[in-house]
Amino acid sequence: MIEEVIIMQCNCKPGAKAIINGSGEYPALHGEVLFYQEKHAVLVSVKVAGLPQNGTGFYGFHIHEGGSCEGEGFPNTGSHYNPKNRPHPSHAGDLPPLLSFRGNAEMTVKTDRFRVREIIGKTVIIHSAADDFRTQPSGDSGMKIACGVIRAE
Repeated sequence: MIEEVIIMQCNCKPGAKAIINGSGEYPALHGEVLFYQEKHAVLVSVKVAGLPQNGTGFYGFHIHEGGSCEGEGFPNTGSHYNPKNRPHPSHAGDLPPLLSFRGNAEMTVKTDRFRVREIIGKTVIIHSAADDFRTQPSGDSGMKIACGVIRAE
């Protein structure tokens, strides 16, 4: 309900979308991420299901610079999207962690770290563990368990 209200206030259509699919080890993991360009920010809305049990229920969630989800472990996704060469967790692609409830997670967050047009062709990654917000360069958030390529809508 809150997500619908926020998007209705935005009064816009998504400028980009990523369809999330789990790795070979997590084939049931799936979802989507929508990116809405507002005047001074981007509204990021994510819904995923099939998250595995990892003990904490938190999962690292980032935009990566690479543009392909091909291959086991998603080797072509590269590092976090970081055009200003900032330390973690200040990369443009550093997003809040997902919190699982019975394998499902929904989150809507607003950011001014990028514009939708800048992330087209990049990837969204879900990691197996919580981001610790300290460890360089990527927060020690574990292996890549799901991936989606960001495509213009």
